[in-house]
Amino acid sequence: MASTTSVATWRTASDRARLTTLALAVLGVGLFGVSFLLGPADLAPGTLFAGLMSGEGPAGVIAREIRLPRAALALVVGAALGASGAALQGLFRNPLAEPGVTGVTSSAGLGAVLALYFGLAASSAFLLPAFAIGGALASALILFVLSRSGAGAMALVLAGVAIASLATALTALGIALLVSAARGLDALTLGEDAARSLGIDVARTRLVLVAGTALAVGAATSVTGVIGFVGLLVPHVLRPFVGHRPSLVLPASALAGAIFLLVADIGLRLAQPWMDLRIGVLTALIGAPFFVWLVLKTRAELAP
Repeated sequence: MASTTSVATWRTASDRARLTTLALAVLGVGLFGVSFLLGPADLAPGTLFAGLMSGEGPAGVIAREIRLPRAALALVVGAALGASGAALQGLFRNPLAEPGVTGVTSSAGLGAVLALYFGLAASSAFLLPAFAIGGALASALILFVLSRSGAGAMALVLAGVAIASLATALTALGIALLVSAARGLDALTLGEDAARSLGIDVARTRLVLVAGTALAVGAATSVTGVIGFVGLLVPHVLRPFVGHRPSLVLPASALAGAIFLLVADIGLRLAQPWMDLRIGVLTALIGAPFFVWLVLKTRAELAP
């Protein structure tokens, strides 16, 4: 009887998580459309979509070169940061784990800065994201080891399309790697010995998560700069709705991260005439107080 009740509860939680994920997907598509339509140029939706299809005239340039890439980057980068945060929290079984907190984001930023400082980014469109991913990978490998033991402005502008395309592709690859390790993360919540008894290759799961996080965060940071706290805040907000199984939290966090960044980007564009804020500053203003609250909450729960 108890077993039947447990199975029923498990199915109810899974159904609730799927409904939440579906709702997040619909909301994300809607916000992507709002982000695409919003901008300083006063273009009617019909004109903008016609420009997107034809690529001709001012509307075509605005639609294809400005509005669509910006909305797509907010969507993909938000998804990368949200999924990476959920993956790291599951891997280390630590509610404070997040790409920014664990140093992955800042290391990716350092790699990008080195590429810019030594002029390498101006010589090739691919070196900026490559250095950012390398920085993220170096930081992520340190985390992996710890877990096992317990340019010219004009040149950059002209190379922007190539950089964004490569970074988006690598980010999507990183997200795919993280999602592919979801089953192993589910097993790791039971402990390493239990995961091995279920046939999970623990070392391989860790390696896939490290590589996925490095690709996703490194590629995202090379395009947008450092954006913190998305990976920390999003999974915690979602868990009351989707439960604590990483295989359910990961896809939901990717969608919610995309929504969070789209909303932040839309808010900044609406507020731009009155204030000049970068999106990373806005996410820090929201996420830093949440991080402090989470630390105090965790300390109180661990106190005897």
